[in-house]
Amino acid sequence: MPESTSLAKQAAIQIASGGSAGFVEVCIMHPLDLVKTRFQIQSKAISPGDPHYYSGVGDCMRKMYLNEGFLAFWKGLLPPVMVETPKRAVKFFTFEQYKKFFMFGSPTPTPLTFSLAGLGAGITEAILVNPFEVVKVALQSNKAKLRELPSTWAVTKGIIDKQGFGSKGLNKGVTATMARNGVFNMVYFGFYHSVKGFLPQYEDPTQEFFRKVGIGFVSGTLASCINIPFDVAKSRIQGPQPVPNQIKYHGTMQALSLVYREEGWRALYKGLLPKVMRLGPGGAIMLVVYDYMHDFLMEKFPNGEQ
Repeated sequence: MPESTSLAKQAAIQIASGGSAGFVEVCIMHPLDLVKTRFQIQSKAISPGDPHYYSGVGDCMRKMYLNEGFLAFWKGLLPPVMVETPKRAVKFFTFEQYKKFFMFGSPTPTPLTFSLAGLGAGITEAILVNPFEVVKVALQSNKAKLRELPSTWAVTKGIIDKQGFGSKGLNKGVTATMARNGVFNMVYFGFYHSVKGFLPQYEDPTQEFFRKVGIGFVSGTLASCINIPFDVAKSRIQGPQPVPNQIKYHGTMQALSLVYREEGWRALYKGLLPKVMRLGPGGAIMLVVYDYMHDFLMEKFPNGEQ
């Protein structure tokens, strides 16, 4: 089979596998992503007496349910669902391609290979998804009841009309997104593939399933704990500013420095619990669904890779 045909089949299998994994993960775990965003945009300007002040994950979910309704937990779902197929396609496909550039003469991939390929895949992914992230954060930060919430298209159009496509509009916070996704995927892929290759496989399908789930869970949790300061910076840049019509957070390092000076180092880890609750199991779901879907498609189309 010609190399171009083989590469096209490989790309198609990775797109289908990655899209399936992303869709399943985002639909299940989106409510925790929303809770994480609410914590990250909450600054000291909001007093404990405010009905929209959240003291913990349970308190946030309770107040959201009472004030905004059950379906509010899926606010901002459409943008990530729309982008999940190309996002995961880019993530997994570019990860496989970047691995070829970071072998450094080794006959097999090393932990450094997996980590650098993950970093490259994360940065590439971030450039693609950042406009969707801007719209998602705008929807998630809106505390109106769901029936009063503007549509995804209306929010997107409003951002473009008022702020344009550039660094103050639909593409704001892109460097923070690149840092967040790059660091996450560096740890995520580096840990998962290194440990999966180190630990022996089980012949029993059930044991093998839980082996992959366990490694994926630890990968997602570890990556979440390491990259969260960049996630906080991204949410502050893309979310509503404390004073209307004044841009307080405008750069990754500037936002990190400002949050640290004004609110302390703990503020750089705001939303860590819901983030870990989402990306720990979410990371496991995504990698396991990807692995099994990829294996299924490889069996169904055996000439997908050569």
